Amino acid sequence: PDMKHPFFQRPVIVMGADVTHPGIGNTTSPSIAAVVGSLDSYPIKYGARVGVQKHRQEVIADLQGMTRALLVEFYGKTRAKPERIIFYRDGVSEGQFQFCLSQELVAIRNACLSLDKEYQPGITFITVQKRHHTRFFCADRADEQGKGRNLPAGTVVDSGVVHPTDHDFFLCSHFGIQGTSRPAHYYVLWDDNHFEQDSIQALTYQLCHTYARCARSVSIPAPAYYAHLVAFRARFHVETVDGDHYAHGPSEEELRKAVTIQKASFLSSMYFA
Repeated sequence: PDMKHPFFQRPVIVMGADVTHPGIGNTTSPSIAAVVGSLDSYPIKYGARVGVQKHRQEVIADLQGMTRALLVEFYGKTRAKPERIIFYRDGVSEGQFQFCLSQELVAIRNACLSLDKEYQPGITFITVQKRHHTRFFCADRADEQGKGRNLPAGTVVDSGVVHPTDHDFFLCSHFGIQGTSRPAHYYVLWDDNHFEQDSIQALTYQLCHTYARCARSVSIPAPAYYAHLVAFRARFHVETVDGDHYAHGPSEEELRKAVTIQKASFLSSMYFA
């Protein structure tokens, strides 16, 4: 508790989102969108929502409904309305930033307004990028870590090689066990909460320590990681349904049913971790 980020002294929901697409050569299978949201004040425990959408559509089609459901679940667990929303969005390239932000930020805001016309929590929208070719190395050999001589976990680069006007930074949050560490690249596309740069970096790094499958920090924040796991797991359910239809593909209703979490008790059980 003494190490708890001061940002969490008031009710805050931390969310992660990701969209997985079918493999190369597959021209019919749908894309799968997953959104997770924290259900406690630390945040450690997460609930999940998942849905199918058009083939290779990157923008999350039902983000408003998913966000609304997670906000209701957060209130049910904590008896408090989130005053701030931290949203980590994985899998968006720089060319999609503006379009994705214009669609998904509005969806999150509409989800809040659908609960109460006066309910407008501050939203911080951050993208997480892993697929890039930027690598960093220690200038001082004494700072190198491990056999790969990588950066120490927690190293931040927010000057020199970042955008001159946008709010972005690189964070190497994990210990490089093998090979050269690849830092995650974060873009703060929207910030109603007026984070200081050091504060959002510290918060992001702390969230990298809350991943349930690992006893050390991981390469991206836990909510973004969980969203990827939820979507990846749902892909297997879709492929199972798709394999049962040889003459024609499954209907939209069958696909939706395949990825729907059947038991209400599973919605907040972190079945994906």
